[in-house]
Amino acid sequence: MKLKFAKMHGLGNDFVVIDAINQRFKPHPELVRRWADRFDGIGFDQMLVVEKPDSERAAFKYRIYNADGGEVAQCGNGARCFARFVREQGLTDLDLIPVETNTGLLQLEAIDATRYRVDMGVPKFEPAEIPLRAETRQDLYQCDYADDEVSFSAMSIGNPHMVIQVADVDSAAVSTLGPYFESHMMFPERANIGFMQVIDRQCFKLRVFERGVGETRACGSGACAAMVAGVQLDLLEARASAILPGGELNLEWHGEAKPVMMTGETAMVYQGEIEYE
Repeated sequence: MKLKFAKMHGLGNDFVVIDAINQRFKPHPELVRRWADRFDGIGFDQMLVVEKPDSERAAFKYRIYNADGGEVAQCGNGARCFARFVREQGLTDLDLIPVETNTGLLQLEAIDATRYRVDMGVPKFEPAEIPLRAETRQDLYQCDYADDEVSFSAMSIGNPHMVIQVADVDSAAVSTLGPYFESHMMFPERANIGFMQVIDRQCFKLRVFERGVGETRACGSGACAAMVAGVQLDLLEARASAILPGGELNLEWHGEAKPVMMTGETAMVYQGEIEYE
């Protein structure tokens, strides 16, 4: 049978989005890896699947699969694309769309035809909640790498995140430190590794090495994690912009027990069909 899909991106972080409400579709790791291949498949950072919700509080269930086939709980750029997809496909006419994820309920809000705002939830800092192998919670943790000691912030924004402050993101050792820390034993579920350069109190640059994907042009939850780290360390105000290789996100966080709000652009690249058995 032929399966319909849409290819979308949020600031260059690209996705395949599939309606699994009106089509029969059950992803599995090998299929996701094959379709994610940029030479022999469709090519994408994540696959996003639209399903019927389990709870009456939600309009949809939002499932996310990384390019390596593993299912994850959060993707902020994907959430914005998900919201645009369900509206443009006529699956809902809501401006404020509640969706289920594996870690709770997300609220997705349409600002205009291409810009969407996402309530990314309340960050979690306790090591057991990230999860991170550490005895106590710290604003900054330390870990040895080669002959150096790396300081970093850690939290969960649906997924585990490590944020490293750098002087210059362009020269940051993303290709070496990224894969090293992504699979480090201190992160039992692996982690997304962010490299953050603070420009001023309202702006920072960011590159992210995503678990199961590699470096991407943008990472929404990674930008939220960096924003939170910057506010906690008194480097950023409660409203700030993240400049990623793929573009800009507008972020807002007013402290512990408050959700992180993220606003940014989406793009529909094309729609197509693929053979599916």
